[in-house]
Amino acid sequence: MKTVLITGANGQLGNSIRLLSGKHPRFNFLFTDVDQLDICDKEAVRSYVQNNAIDYIVNCAAYTAVDKAEDNIELCTRINRDAVRYLGEAAGIEGARIIHVSTDYVFDGTNYCPYVETAPTCPVSIYGKTKLEGETALLKACPDAVIIRTAWLYSEFGSNFVKTVLRLSENPNELRFIFDQVGTPTYAGDLAAAILQIIEQGEDGAYHPGIYHFSDEGVCSWYDFTVKIVQLAGRNNKVVPIETKDYPTRASRPHYSVLNKSKIKKTYGLIIPHWEESLQVCLKQLLPL
Repeated sequence: MKTVLITGANGQLGNSIRLLSGKHPRFNFLFTDVDQLDICDKEAVRSYVQNNAIDYIVNCAAYTAVDKAEDNIELCTRINRDAVRYLGEAAGIEGARIIHVSTDYVFDGTNYCPYVETAPTCPVSIYGKTKLEGETALLKACPDAVIIRTAWLYSEFGSNFVKTVLRLSENPNELRFIFDQVGTPTYAGDLAAAILQIIEQGEDGAYHPGIYHFSDEGVCSWYDFTVKIVQLAGRNNKVVPIETKDYPTRASRPHYSVLNKSKIKKTYGLIIPHWEESLQVCLKQLLPL
């Protein structure tokens, strides 16, 4: 039985993998967060991977507080770059395979068609910059890594956009959300299933290293996303579209971050659901009957 280390296990993606792990009985999963394994400690990472005979590492850990990152540069860099390098070095030394989750924020959002993996990167925030540095450090330490860039992640777990809208819409107040930032929501359960499928195929001899893009299918703005959440939740709030300039934030966001998923679909045979379909799945878990 192969052993899979999940880092950042208490986050959205880590919890989603935990939920699905029982469907993959030929793997032994070790779920860790900072209390069990501090991935910013190089020696601790190396020892853990070695002592537990890890075959696969799935790094779900990241510093994702985009606005706070602008002021907490050192911590953000340690988690998003240095820790990723440590995991990659440990994987390379011990012969483990590593799957690392990155972000659409490595792009500046000035494109006009879905970003392919080879598109020029140009992050416009500290978060995006450190995530890109993490990608670079990982590929240097472990060239046969799989890097999956994703976007607009939400789930039943932790804090995320869907849960924020549900909370705000509990009162019949007007909701104002940005319409000039466009991307694709990604249900963490879908990304978790994709990662587990990649691991399964890896064991069957079909492991293909490289950078991949993954989100759910379709395109929308934050405004469109909010309208659909409110509608499916059976709420009656009026949702008003606003421009990015009407809602200033500490960090800049990409205005267009739609990801082209052709490569991962072709390589691993993934069937990806539309974001509205997956949103319904998530809301069934979040809302009382």
